[in-house]
Amino acid sequence: MRLSVICVLAGVASLMVWAQQASPRMISVDPPSGKQGDLIAVTGENLQKDQVAKVFLTDGKNDTPVEVTEQTATTIKFKIPEKIHAGRVSLLILTGGAAPQYLEEPVKIEIQQ
Repeated sequence: MRLSVICVLAGVASLMVWAQQASPRMISVDPPSGKQGDLIAVTGENLQKDQVAKVFLTDGKNDTPVEVTEQTATTIKFKIPEKIHAGRVSLLILTGGAAPQYLEEPVKIEIQQ
């Protein structure tokens, strides 16, 4: 009986730790607009490589991968890809870890011609 209680408590503690792992969150983008080849800086939290595996720009139909030039826990810098159309796009990330997910972030960028 005592061993089963300890096992249950250990399982609950593991589940709580897993549930509390912070997911990546993008808060702002600077500059808010740019042309192909321009460098963009996104700030937020939990943006390090083990949390954010890939970054895309999406218009809701097409997801275009970006070239990340710098990545820390609070900042991701990337170049606007050459093969993207003008218009307003969202940032989309592929999370890292054992169960990767695609998450569309609330920040947007205006792509200019």
